[in-house]
Amino acid sequence: MKTQEQKTQESQERKAYREKMEAQLKEWSAKIDLLKAKADKAGAEAKIEYHQRINELRQKKEIMRGRLEELKEASGEAWDSLKSGVQKARDDLKKGVESAIAKFK
Repeated sequence: MKTQEQKTQESQERKAYREKMEAQLKEWSAKIDLLKAKADKAGAEAKIEYHQRINELRQKKEIMRGRLEELKEASGEAWDSLKSGVQKARDDLKKGVESAIAKFK
């Protein structure tokens, strides 16, 4: 059985993890907004590709946001299980954002 101190420490670690993921989500949202600004200035053909990628990134962002919301409500083993889902969504979004930025430099 966990002591109150262990429970408090675990709660603080979980809160720190959620805050870190939320900060990353905000950072990538800003990068997606920058890509949209570039898309608005691009030629017609490039604009179509930009917007397709931006829509994909927004979907990935919403998946991550949903996973974070689930994580906020979870505790115990469910939290650990959901954390891996958040991590996967984070990795997927990160890869997508970095790929789009590299492609549209």
